[in-house]
Amino acid sequence: MILSAQQLFSDDQAITASADSTNVIDLGLPGTPFGAAAALNQDIGKGAKIPLLAQVTEAFDNLTTLEVKLSTGSTTALGTTIASQTIALADLVVGKQLNLDFLPNGIVEQFLGLEYVVVGTGPSAGKITAGITMGVQTNVTGA
Repeated sequence: MILSAQQLFSDDQAITASADSTNVIDLGLPGTPFGAAAALNQDIGKGAKIPLLAQVTEAFDNLTTLEVKLSTGSTTALGTTIASQTIALADLVVGKQLNLDFLPNGIVEQFLGLEYVVVGTGPSAGKITAGITMGVQTNVTGA
């Protein structure tokens, strides 16, 4: 799989408490074409599927579950959840890929990122790499 630094949400990000991804992607605002009465609608999830990778790069400890939310917002604070997945501690092993594997329809706000919600005791170990990619490798151990 190929990842670009400009399309990464988390680059081996340590998750020790609930937090947003270290990077948020600015999708820009749709413009108004010459002669049109209104701005274009924006939904980057429509059309061809855009692959998304979120993968555990260091096994987690302590927590009960980790919820990973794909979120948008009009500011970098995000706030609107588009899709989410909750993973139990036993499944948060190195190589585990989350089921959030494509950007869904409904992404109409300017900023896009991930929100990590820790349930239970804050972990002292556990990292995730996540971002938009050209394709997701599926023969990974633990996937």
